[in-house]
Amino acid sequence: MYLIEYLRANPVVFFVFTTLLGLIIGSFLNVVIHRLPVMMERDWHGQCRELLGQDEPAADKPERYDLVQPRSRCPSCGTQIRAMDNIPVVSYLLLRGRCATCGWHIPLRYPGVEALTGLLSLAVAWRFGLSIHTISALFFTWSLIALSFIDLDTQLLPDTITLPMLWAGLAFNLFGIHATLWDAVVGAMCGYGILWGVYQAFRLLTGKEGMGFGDFKLLAMLGAWMGWQNLPLTILLSSVLGAVVGIAMMLTKDHDREVPIPFGPYLAAAGWIGLMWGGDILHAYLNLTMVGA
Repeated sequence: MYLIEYLRANPVVFFVFTTLLGLIIGSFLNVVIHRLPVMMERDWHGQCRELLGQDEPAADKPERYDLVQPRSRCPSCGTQIRAMDNIPVVSYLLLRGRCATCGWHIPLRYPGVEALTGLLSLAVAWRFGLSIHTISALFFTWSLIALSFIDLDTQLLPDTITLPMLWAGLAFNLFGIHATLWDAVVGAMCGYGILWGVYQAFRLLTGKEGMGFGDFKLLAMLGAWMGWQNLPLTILLSSVLGAVVGIAMMLTKDHDREVPIPFGPYLAAAGWIGLMWGGDILHAYLNLTMVGA
C-alpha cells in the first residue's frame, strides 16, 4: 500500500519505472519473437512423428529449447551473452552494435523492439495512470508487439498468444476494465466472424486465400479486450495502414509481388490505438457528424 501511495504521489517515478519495465520486457520479447516459431516447428515435427508412429532417434534429440533454455548466445561465434552485455538498449550502444567477442554486427531490430516496448509502455502509463487499466493494457501491448514481429518474420500468429490473451481480455472485462462483459463477448464473436466472412467471400470470388486463420483469432482477441464498438475503427485503420504500406512495398523494385504481406501487424497497431483512444476517436467522430448534420 505504501508503494502504491508513493507512486501515486510521484507520477514521474511511476513513468520511469514503467518505461524501465517496458525495456526489460522488450528484451524478453526478442527471445519470444525468435524462439516461439522454432518451438512451434519442433512441436509440429514431433506431432507428425507421433501420427506416423515413428520414434525420434536418440541421437537426433535436440537440447532443451524453450523461452528459458539455452542461454542467449551470439549467432556468429556461439559465445554465451553475459548479463552486462544484455542490458536493454544500453548494451547495444556501449558495444556499438557489435558482439563483444567476435565483432558480429547485432541487428538494429533488437534494441528497436526494446525501445518500442519501453515507449509504448510509457504511453500506456501516461494514458491510464496508476490503475488496473494500466496493468491490463501493458499485457495487451506486450502481446501485440510479440505477435506483430512474429507475423512479420513467419506470417504466423501463434495460438499460444492469441487464445490466452482472448480469455484474458474477457477475464478483465468481467469487471468492466475496458468494456462490459456483454460488449467483450460480442466483440470476440464479431471479430472472428467478420474476417471469417471476408475470407470466405474472397476465396469464392478469386479462388485464393486472402488471409490466415490467425488474423481471425487476433481480431477476436481485440474484440474481447475493446468490445464490439471499436471493431469498425480497428478494421478501417488496419485496412488503411495495410493498403498504404502494401502499395509502397509493391512499388519498390526489391519486393516480390507474389510474396503475401502479413496483415497481423496492422490489426495489432489499429487495435492498440483502439484500446488507448478508441472511445475518444468515436466521440469526436460522432460530434463531427452531428455538427455537420
